[in-house]
Amino acid sequence: MQFITLRQFYPNDKSLPPLGKTLWWIPSATKNLALINAANKLGTELLHFTELYNSALDHIDLMREYYNWQSLRPYECFSYCQYPFILSIVAKRIILTKDSEQQMILNARKSLVSKVARRQTPNIDIFFLNINVRRSHLVQDSLNEIAFKQKDLKKKLKVTFAGEPGLDMGGLTKEWFLLLIREIFHAEYGMFVYYSHSRCYWFSTGQMDNTNLREYNLIGVLMGLAVYNSIILDLSFPGICYRKLLSPPVVPTVNNDNVGVVENPTLDDLNEIMPDVANGLKHLLEYEGNVEEDMGLTFQVSLEEHRTPKTHNLKPNGENIPVTNESREEYVNLYLNWILNVSMYEQFRAFYFGFHSVCASNALIASALMLRPEEVELLVCGTDKLDLHELRKATEYDGYRPDDNIISVFWNVIESLSDDQKRKFLLFVTGSDRVPVGGMGDMNFKITRGPNRSDYLPEAHTCFNQLVLPQYPNHDLLKEKLVTAILNAEGFGME
Repeated sequence: MQFITLRQFYPNDKSLPPLGKTLWWIPSATKNLALINAANKLGTELLHFTELYNSALDHIDLMREYYNWQSLRPYECFSYCQYPFILSIVAKRIILTKDSEQQMILNARKSLVSKVARRQTPNIDIFFLNINVRRSHLVQDSLNEIAFKQKDLKKKLKVTFAGEPGLDMGGLTKEWFLLLIREIFHAEYGMFVYYSHSRCYWFSTGQMDNTNLREYNLIGVLMGLAVYNSIILDLSFPGICYRKLLSPPVVPTVNNDNVGVVENPTLDDLNEIMPDVANGLKHLLEYEGNVEEDMGLTFQVSLEEHRTPKTHNLKPNGENIPVTNESREEYVNLYLNWILNVSMYEQFRAFYFGFHSVCASNALIASALMLRPEEVELLVCGTDKLDLHELRKATEYDGYRPDDNIISVFWNVIESLSDDQKRKFLLFVTGSDRVPVGGMGDMNFKITRGPNRSDYLPEAHTCFNQLVLPQYPNHDLLKEKLVTAILNAEGFGME
């Protein structure tokens, strides 16, 4: 790894041979790392995949590497994208963002050419995916807009809330995602079941009508739009969800092919969702007594969703087939496959096609080689690690200086907040309480000098991650006004 870094960023003292004479050095070293990566995947991973990241490569011309990989035939030219395990998630995010921007420009240009060809007067709206919704009918309006504007999904997203004066420069888009996901994942909606032991959501087994499948498709589209528009979502899905999203990573040409099916799911997969059930099945496999007499199990699975118990047969006439010492492994395998694949196949299928309707043509997502399921999760959800010291170091100031007393007081107030209040502060100023890939040091955060009025509240421009901080005279008043602002911030208004 150090050898690759030294050769990529060669010293000026001419202590190493010139790159022109050693073109094979970097490819050879990378192929050696590829052997380590392949060996690491053969069994239990001894190295975490992030240990093979070379973060120094974040600073090379990544788009040139990407376009070389896309345009040239195999073995015609070396590109780090041929060995994606070496590229960090930050590097992949940079490539994904740049590539998405290029696709947005291309799709906007196509719309303009189409308008001109038909001798129609173009307007600014043709360059965007314009979502117009009412807060009171958020889900239904969003479903209708996305269904009606399928051909525009690859354009830059702009959101308008009916009856509100806000112009979307990014902030309203974040709020739309936040409110829509909050509503769809609500327990009363019945689409997802929340498991408190693992603090994650999983697909409900009882939602099978066309309306519900449209809504699962909408959630998939939302995830795809989030990745495509570099928006972080607060989703609590288990890791197996992202493996299913990449199964297969390229959408099949035949629509009736199986999608979203994980082969041979394990107890570890179930443990991410239902740790208590996974422990029970593990105990069953290890039980040394007579399973049939002592446990009285049959080939059925019982599941409680939204306080309603449901029972399903794992095989025909399963209620009359006892689980024995000899058949318990078959029972566990059927149980895992039912929970993680069979019971919610149609729901996940709609979700899968929704996600890939936005991301399918993007080579980064479409390539099985480029992204791991864990990396897709990071791109969708970011990280929940708050490092306010990193944010402070990256903050810019307009009208204030970093050493002003009010700025020191402000950061002391932020440090004194509870974890929940810190997240609400992040939500207040950025429109999301999640931290993007790369950490808080990569966020563009600005504090702007506000009026010298103690009765004013701090304001936020979430489009630009900007806080307008009035000139408060003391610590207590600053904390009172800031907490009031962050606990009462939703919607857009000018008063």
